[in-house]
Amino acid sequence: MADSSYPAELLYHPEHDWAQVDGDVATFGITWFAQDALGEVVFFDPPEVGSSVTAGESYAEVESVKAVSDVVAPLSGEIIEVNLGLGDTPEAINNDPYGDGWMVKVRLSDPSESDGLLDAAAYEATLS
Repeated sequence: MADSSYPAELLYHPEHDWAQVDGDVATFGITWFAQDALGEVVFFDPPEVGSSVTAGESYAEVESVKAVSDVVAPLSGEIIEVNLGLGDTPEAINNDPYGDGWMVKVRLSDPSESDGLLDAAAYEATLS
């Protein structure tokens, strides 16, 4: 399992999701804290490419040995890519939550929404 970390280049939603914004496209995943709280991830139920997501609302589910949890979108937009590799290796969410464990790429409907997300220090402060 990866060490606790919160990369400075990412933005964070209080529901333990991260976004990496590049222009009008963002990559989403769950934070180290979220994957650690879930325990061993055994299944990722992805959304369909072309579906819409709304900031603060669920867009996918992650099943672990402990529970099934909703994954919350940190920003709004249209799903343009799903990490299909998680179908065969959902444990990548535990092993590399900010790399191979990414979940979806989204074309943002309003990139300015990212102004409402937390930086790494502010997110870590919510965990204490």
